[in-house]
Amino acid sequence: MKHARGIAVAVGAAALVLGAAGPAAAHVTVTASSTTGGGSAVLTFKVPVESATAHTVELTVHLPSSTPLTSVLSEPVPGWRVQLARTGLATPAKDDDGGTVTSAVTAVTWTATEGGLAPGQFGRFSLSVGPLPASGTLYLPTVQRYSDGTEVDWVQQAQDGAEPEHPAPSVTITRAAASSPVAASPGGSGGSGGSQGGWGVGLGVAGIVLALGAGAAGGTALSRGRRPAVALPAAATSSQDAERTPS
Repeated sequence: MKHARGIAVAVGAAALVLGAAGPAAAHVTVTASSTTGGGSAVLTFKVPVESATAHTVELTVHLPSSTPLTSVLSEPVPGWRVQLARTGLATPAKDDDGGTVTSAVTAVTWTATEGGLAPGQFGRFSLSVGPLPASGTLYLPTVQRYSDGTEVDWVQQAQDGAEPEHPAPSVTITRAAASSPVAASPGGSGGSGGSQGGWGVGLGVAGIVLALGAGAAGGTALSRGRRPAVALPAAATSSQDAERTPS
């Protein structure tokens, strides 16, 4: 009997632990295809439905204006429409091509057109953005709205290492490695290549000259060796024929 009670207590404790871990696992989170500062990345938000009765029908992600993402593209999601809100920048920024940008997308809102996400479901919403900040943590405060009018603000930042109840999705940006110049090899490959090229041309010309000289010498020897044939007198020819005829 005591053993059975011990099992029941253990199961109850496990249920409490799982229950406590449930909400943390249900946070709105974001993953990045790249975290290198100054580069571009695809940000994918995973949005779970925490409500047991209501649907998630709208999601708004806020983008920073202090370090603006000058390029923002949204990926189509079936059953949702998307709206990008732009804000004028107090200080103009540079885009990926070096052009001047005076406004940037500071909020992206997805609104369900076919019922949204039901209880027990989750959805993914993606943005292609750039350039990322040079380094640090990129916070992306997000508001999740339900069909019953409830709103969950995922906007809190961690304080003193403690995880808040509704943390804002975030990405840790790593500073891009500095590119080091390539040192030229001693002597320079260009001079060596040019010297070798000069030798190659010189040897080629010398070979042609030698070949022409050999051809000329051969032609002279051949012309000297070919002397005109001397015709034998008709009498001599007849005498030889006579000697070959048996008596």
